[in-house]
Amino acid sequence: MPPDDRSGAGREGLNRAAPAPDDRSGAGREGLNRSAPAPDDRSGAPPHEAALRGDPGLGREGLNRAADSPAPWRRTGSRTALRDRWIHLRAETWETPKGVTLDPWWMLDGADWVHVIALTPDGRLVLVRQFRPGAQALTLELPGGMMEPGETDPVAAAAREFTEETGYRAAEWRGVIGLPPEPAHCSNRIHFVLALGCEPTGAQALDAGEDIAVEALPVAEVLAGLTQGIMQNAMHVGGLVLGLAAAGRLALAERPAGS
Repeated sequence: MPPDDRSGAGREGLNRAAPAPDDRSGAGREGLNRSAPAPDDRSGAPPHEAALRGDPGLGREGLNRAADSPAPWRRTGSRTALRDRWIHLRAETWETPKGVTLDPWWMLDGADWVHVIALTPDGRLVLVRQFRPGAQALTLELPGGMMEPGETDPVAAAAREFTEETGYRAAEWRGVIGLPPEPAHCSNRIHFVLALGCEPTGAQALDAGEDIAVEALPVAEVLAGLTQGIMQNAMHVGGLVLGLAAAGRLALAERPAGS
């Protein structure tokens, strides 16, 4: 059943007022409006076989160290369903250790994403607000987008995206973590990067399909609003928490029971 079009009013009510970008394209940077390198599937194997790459302790074997862990599945086939300049959608065949065949198992390849936890000298978070068709609402998010073809350094890509979207620059950059956004069906990674000492230095440099409002909000205000849905992207909520912990602004520690 198609959703009724109430202009996302309920969802927008979770966000504080901001200049409303007009919806000229309905596509933000993560709306797949940047080129991603076309994966090579000549062998029938996924182009991102090492999807969990680059982060210590996050290799495939590292995720299956427990003695009682389930055995890995076995891929027995892979075929392209759709490939364009933005995405590569594959229908795969997998067999579980119990002999169950799963077909089709959908896999989505695309460029890695970078997102920035940006802090100003006076303790504000630099965030962006833009229309997202999936949510049918204007959403408050971490700045960022897709890595360009040929880019290999997530921190450098994050710095580029951050300045393009916000017009800010940072005095210090630090990689936080790179994780799969949805490990069941996506082969790419989302990299969270910490930017410190952020100051506005110029105008935004937006793509034709982008209309982005920049907001600098106190950290405490954003944290207090997380349980009320101030940020609608679950991945960004997790990245924000990890980034603030890396910046020493948030403690990730268990409290004793009953405290």
